[in-house]
Amino acid sequence: MENLLLKPQTIRRLLIRSTNWIGDAVMTTPAVRAIRKNFPNAHITILAKPWVAPVFEHSPDVDDILIFDAAGRHKGVFGILRLAGDLRRCRFDATILLQNAIEAALITFMAKIPIRIGFDTDARRFLLTHPVHRTPAIKAVHQTGYYLEILKGAGRFGGSPELSLTILPEERKRAREILVQEGWKGRGPLIGINPSATFGPAKQWFPERYAALADQLHAALNATIVIFGGPSDKELGCRVSGMMTSPAIDLSGKTTLRDAMAVIDLCRLFVTNDSGLMHVAAALGTPQVAIFGSTNSTTTSPFSQNSRIVRVPMACSPCMKPVCPLGHMDCMKAVSVDQVMAAAADLL
Repeated sequence: MENLLLKPQTIRRLLIRSTNWIGDAVMTTPAVRAIRKNFPNAHITILAKPWVAPVFEHSPDVDDILIFDAAGRHKGVFGILRLAGDLRRCRFDATILLQNAIEAALITFMAKIPIRIGFDTDARRFLLTHPVHRTPAIKAVHQTGYYLEILKGAGRFGGSPELSLTILPEERKRAREILVQEGWKGRGPLIGINPSATFGPAKQWFPERYAALADQLHAALNATIVIFGGPSDKELGCRVSGMMTSPAIDLSGKTTLRDAMAVIDLCRLFVTNDSGLMHVAAALGTPQVAIFGSTNSTTTSPFSQNSRIVRVPMACSPCMKPVCPLGHMDCMKAVSVDQVMAAAADLL
């Protein structure tokens, strides 16, 4: 199967299967840009879960976005069959699978897409026409380069690893309106803090330390502190703001992803756990301090020269566990407010 000749000029309709997490999706933007350059004549559609799709809105490298509605139309076995039928009717010539699961390969196989390119992970090699072997060396590189290796393995050129997100002027205007509605007076720099992170509490620095840091930043810079978080982070955002002695704008659960991206674009500094919004800030070039504990700062660090990583090496870190297996999160306890403040001062 690997010997099939890939002829970009013959591919008119191309499907990209997106990854399922916001941060991972942002880190695929160099690969999506490279796909556009490799297949300049193709109409490119990206298949994404609803919460990831906003990452690709207004992208010059994507023509259409299809929603993988796993909670509705595409739910369960019959939903998967329905999705395969939906894709079959689109008559794609080729697909590039940025997601590594066997499900992605199986759906495109059932959709009878003639050319199927992706890593040979999750026992799916036989479902791909152009399987790319994922070597230990590929697994060890930063995720921005990891996804580019799919193209290289299929005999195409990779491209630059810089992240990219597109924020429209009207989105920045709406971001300012949201902040004003929440009490922003327009004075002093905006500094965002993101105390949440998906995948489990092991990735989260402590709320009381975020609150102490926010108070110090407010006092030092007369900054307006903006707290970020998704719908499930309302309680956390309220907890952090409640511990602060200075005022804060708590946007936890109040914005769409696109709105949050536009507000981050306005921030002078962003302090965050390893999270999807960390990668958003990196793609937008917003100066940021990223706090790492249980996760791998080599492969998933913010890919930006405007970032500083704060972590304290531990024998057990990175464990990649959602919950600390030892029960006491020493890797996060070792990160002090003073360390994060010093990193912020270095950027500012």
